[in-house]
Amino acid sequence: MTSPSDADGGRPPANRPVAVVIAAKDEEQRIAATVHAAATIPGVDLVVVVDDGSTDRTAESAREAGADVVRYERNRGKAAAMQTGAASARARSTGGPERLLLFLDADLAESAAAAAPLVPPVQAGEADMTIALLPQQAVAGGGRGLVVRLARDGILRATGWAATQPLSGQRCITSEAFESGLPLAAGFGVETGLTIDLLRRDFTVVEVPCDLHHRVTGADWRGQLHRGRQFRDVALALARRGVLPQRFDRVPGAAARRAVTWADRVRRRS
Repeated sequence: MTSPSDADGGRPPANRPVAVVIAAKDEEQRIAATVHAAATIPGVDLVVVVDDGSTDRTAESAREAGADVVRYERNRGKAAAMQTGAASARARSTGGPERLLLFLDADLAESAAAAAPLVPPVQAGEADMTIALLPQQAVAGGGRGLVVRLARDGILRATGWAATQPLSGQRCITSEAFESGLPLAAGFGVETGLTIDLLRRDFTVVEVPCDLHHRVTGADWRGQLHRGRQFRDVALALARRGVLPQRFDRVPGAAARRAVTWADRVRRRS
């Protein structure tokens, strides 16, 4: 695919600095290591952590590690955190080329440095967004791959592009592409929605192998509840892009979240 930056006859400056944006909730144990490692990636001159309503010392740990921190008093979700982080990075502009955005998960710890290969293809104008391909042991968990297949098949049906790891949240993207993808899909549908929206607008998306490692969701009821939320959010993102039947889009997000919260409370009591 032809990227819009090439289509208009120009390439982005090759020396664009990079802002790392990390959405974090209750990651006090890992966030400092993630911030330190992310800051070592070549080209990174800013690390922004958006504390999404944590009840622990996530914000304080991130700040002590050198990150710029934006804190929500209550949880607002990953999409809101990503948009806030991007806006914060833009507000800290130095007057030079606009920063690329490198989105990383908060629980990568020391392995966050291995996200470095995501940057050069975007710096060189070869891609508008890169997506990390994690080692298989880093993505294998207690699920059966239902959400991954839903997202992969949805992206393929919507755009013709076959994603290997469609739910990967480790992504480097130009600010122009990110702005084009707004508003982001809610909840766990953010990655699927962003990929479809950019490909439909003729931006170039490339997957890049990265030796990253984070917590894998387990097979207990908490893990299954997490996957249920993922499935719901990905299905909603696909429905709102015309990929799934619109009956999926008739479930209000607030009602779905209340149902999940209720189920969570029942399991906790049992």
